Amino acid sequence: MGIYLSTPKTDKLSEDGGNERVRYGLSSMQGWRSTMEDAHAALPDLDASTSFFGVYDGHGGKVVAKFCAKYLHSQVLKSEASCTGDLAASVQKAFLRMDEMMRGQRGWRELAVLGDKINKFTGMIEGLIWSPRGGDSNDHEDNWPFEEGPHSDFSGPTSGSTACVAIMRNNQLIVANAGDSRCVISRKGQAYNLSRDHKPELEIERERILKAGGFIHAGRVNGSLNLARAIGDMEFKQNKFLPPEKQIVTAYPDINVVELCDDDEFIVLACDGIWDCMTSQQLVDFVQEHINTESSLSAVCEKVFDRCLAPSTAGGEGCDNMTMILVQFKKPILSNATNTEQSSQPAREIEKNSNV
Repeated sequence: MGIYLSTPKTDKLSEDGGNERVRYGLSSMQGWRSTMEDAHAALPDLDASTSFFGVYDGHGGKVVAKFCAKYLHSQVLKSEASCTGDLAASVQKAFLRMDEMMRGQRGWRELAVLGDKINKFTGMIEGLIWSPRGGDSNDHEDNWPFEEGPHSDFSGPTSGSTACVAIMRNNQLIVANAGDSRCVISRKGQAYNLSRDHKPELEIERERILKAGGFIHAGRVNGSLNLARAIGDMEFKQNKFLPPEKQIVTAYPDINVVELCDDDEFIVLACDGIWDCMTSQQLVDFVQEHINTESSLSAVCEKVFDRCLAPSTAGGEGCDNMTMILVQFKKPILSNATNTEQSSQPAREIEKNSNV
């Protein structure tokens, strides 16, 4: 559940930006929680034709979420699949790569630098001592396993993070998700879920958990984690006879590929601190109501937080960290015959929100 403050921290860290394809606004707020464990990434120009947006909701600490916000998007472009244009395969590999990169001496050091002040100092010192070429890490970014040091046998963090990312290239939108953060698209004012919340009680998740030797108690994996997929959480990924996608908890994401059409207005990526308080349709309606009257898209996100923030911690809902990215498609997307058909009938890949 986490520890709550006596009064919520309502300061909001907000940002706006865009390019010729999209405009975006984002905001994050600590709220009632004693620490802020969310992170995010917004790169409208990941490369010349690609935009990247991601929300990361940490649990058990902030470091895995911050690690993903720092590295996941760059790994998408480094995959061979990305070079051949297969962004879906590339982002899938990038999710799994996060777990690989957080192991060993280099993984420990990077997490330490992203952590509290004591670990940050220790990590920086070890970086100067142990990293190749006296700390020139840029030349060795993909040689993480080769860095030696006192933490070479580090198996990875016990804390973890959700990851929900949206990648836009031309008129194609790729959404990848592991955990219970969510991406929703507004198509002619209708909310469609582009991701699925990975809760342990889902049949496909339950089956994998049990086959891998885990159990579910009180809606939690092994009685502790209320997510079935996450980056990090290495204690649930220790079966050496199983591939990463079949571990008790896996970082392997669901991928949803959607061809955008002229009816598509905006997408929202947000952590469960928002979805615990509003359905997908309620949030789309709220954005539709305010998107043309507020001075910026980040201001719309801020109003969502004010709407969701609980007056007290008695109920639980509205007490979590809150992060939201609102991405508006800047100009009409050229429709081909396929897209026109999709605009009149919900696309096969899009799951219409069941809570409308």
